[in-house]
Amino acid sequence: MLSIAAEDRAGQLGEFRVNEAISKANTLIEAMGWIRRFRGKTTVIKLGGSLLDDEHALMHILLDVIFMETVGMKPVIVHGGGKAINRALAAAGIEPNFVRGRRVTDQPTLEVVERVLAGELNVFLTEEIERLGGRAMNLSFQTTNVLFGEKHLSEDGEDIGFVGEVTRVDRSVIEGLSYTDQVPVIPSMCEGDDGQHYNVNADTAAMAVAQALGAEKLVFLSDVNGVRRDKNDPDTIIHSLSSEEARQLIRDGVIDAGMIPKVEACLETLGRGVRKIHIIDGRLRHSLLLEIFTTSGVGTEINQ
Repeated sequence: MLSIAAEDRAGQLGEFRVNEAISKANTLIEAMGWIRRFRGKTTVIKLGGSLLDDEHALMHILLDVIFMETVGMKPVIVHGGGKAINRALAAAGIEPNFVRGRRVTDQPTLEVVERVLAGELNVFLTEEIERLGGRAMNLSFQTTNVLFGEKHLSEDGEDIGFVGEVTRVDRSVIEGLSYTDQVPVIPSMCEGDDGQHYNVNADTAAMAVAQALGAEKLVFLSDVNGVRRDKNDPDTIIHSLSSEEARQLIRDGVIDAGMIPKVEACLETLGRGVRKIHIIDGRLRHSLLLEIFTTSGVGTEINQ
């Protein structure tokens, strides 16, 4: 027989569990409106940088992507891999060199970039999605390439090697995979008309894919939580910005330094058919779901 005190504790525990379950149900109800709104819509997710080196953060990002696909969204991943490439270059005795944020890519560097980016990382991300219960397909030179382009010259016309920019995206292949409930995983490299392979900046590759697909959303997973009024204070994040507000913040110097080219590129992308762009901290657990399926969000949303 349970004592009265034990019965009270059991009753309190049962009530707690019921309240916890109700709280979870309320969360699902809040998400339902957003799920219905974005069901069948494409979201391009740019993944790269330090996040690919953070096993814990990466797992939760990929789980979020699987959830998005499960509830009827059409996520597409475009990834870079700068840190992994730097490690491979160091192992090969090649010194990395950058001009205005773009990696100078000679032939030996290109071979390392292609092996790491279009090979190892591309396969790894696809296999991780499958391991976590989703379905994915890696799209690269080794399988099916979907990014085509041409040689890129620096702003002052300097030749920086085999660096390219995307001029065409094979959207039929990407959309075909999305309609069969698979997540396309695309490395930031492109192929020229002559078959030459090029290294591409991952941000610009993701923008090209989002524009070609007419994506509802383009999400930049970063290691900062978004656009801030004070770049050194995470608590000053601006959750929503119109295009004009963003331009004014650039003029006022609130958006400065390395955030300027990213925001300017976002504004250009918005002008080419993408409806909304998000900049969020990928290190925050389930940041993708929190940004897309909650009212307040956790990053910065930029819209027209």
